[in-house]
Amino acid sequence: MIWNPEIETASRNRVRAVQWERLLNTANHVYKNVPFYRERLNACHLPPERWSSPGDLQKIPFTTKEDLRSYYPYGLFAVPRKEVVRIHASSGTTGKPTVVGYTRADLDMWSECVARLVCMAGGRSGDIAQISFGYGLFTGALGLHYGLEKVGAAVIPISSGNTEKQLMVMQDFETTILVCTPSYALYLSETAEKLGIDLEKLSLRIGMFGGEGHTLEMSKEIERRLGILVTENYGLSEVLGPGVSGECPYKTGMHINEDYFLLEIIDPVTGEVLPDGAEGELVITTLKKEAFPIIRYRTRDITSLHYERCECGRTSARMAKVKGRSDDMLIIKGVNVYPSQVESVIVGMEHISPYYQLVVKKDGYTDVLEVHVELVDDKLLESFSELEKLEKTVKAQLYRVLGLDCHVRLREPGTMERTAGKAKRVLDLR
Repeated sequence: MIWNPEIETASRNRVRAVQWERLLNTANHVYKNVPFYRERLNACHLPPERWSSPGDLQKIPFTTKEDLRSYYPYGLFAVPRKEVVRIHASSGTTGKPTVVGYTRADLDMWSECVARLVCMAGGRSGDIAQISFGYGLFTGALGLHYGLEKVGAAVIPISSGNTEKQLMVMQDFETTILVCTPSYALYLSETAEKLGIDLEKLSLRIGMFGGEGHTLEMSKEIERRLGILVTENYGLSEVLGPGVSGECPYKTGMHINEDYFLLEIIDPVTGEVLPDGAEGELVITTLKKEAFPIIRYRTRDITSLHYERCECGRTSARMAKVKGRSDDMLIIKGVNVYPSQVESVIVGMEHISPYYQLVVKKDGYTDVLEVHVELVDDKLLESFSELEKLEKTVKAQLYRVLGLDCHVRLREPGTMERTAGKAKRVLDLR
């Protein structure tokens, strides 16, 4: 089912016309109400009345997370505070959190965006959705909550943690849609197996995963374990939360809600806008936000955009799975390394669990990469020759993908961290 065929199957010309109209409205809105943007547009000699084409957007400087923190908490809001009915914020683990607000119209728009993603994934009225994201300042749980209800699904707001209770509820309430991080979905399946729960008897049929990226290999592993269709959705609190884009069953990229977001791909080093299909850093401009509009926000996420028509019937542009973050990319001996590349190697390997971590150290003046992976069965610990053989196999496969020699550390079963939130994939000890 397509939730909003009028826009989701619109022609490219129609989409561009909607984007241009809303981009001008947004430019006028921030120029009038946000001093930060008014100063920037004036400095570029581009007040809204002088914009002549969408290409003018590329003349505006990027907005960064540092800008948001500099105007903490309400300095970039574009409406009076009395019109703000919801406030969310990032975790703030590396400094002040980034704070975002929503008007009632923003919340309605958010629900519309997520409703489309739910239908893309195959959700419908009558589904029972278990949201295993943490409820709170994080946008993930509440963002998906109201979109699921808009479609007609019943929502179980169980929040994160208490894995055994999650599984009990999943069985007793006959959950059909699971909402969580892909890492936590793996942990749920692992715990279910340890408890002797027959996963084939669950009512689950769809996973709507977000909060962290995951590879196609990880997706297939979760599908194998839980017997469901796994879909990924993308968003970030600075531009909305979940609802920017999401996968349909054909998995040819995440369909973008283009009437609400204008996406660009830039070279993460030079800032140059790259052509269609090129891989680079994603930049997002909101087109309909009232309380917290944002112009050319640098997400730091590495992806690409594609415009071919999808077999599902939607004509919307699609973004590829996020390869990694430009600020998470490791440079080891001149080689660029993303955690997703390691994941693509180890997930599904015989004797190896899907849990891994990259540890970067210094050996004198040289950077050294260690890849820690976990064994599935401790029986392998009884044979040094088998362990040595497995270690060499993993190392060879990593070299094939990374083009880099790295040390492999085999860890005992169950010793690597499991989490209900985002998995910490990189430990930089340099």
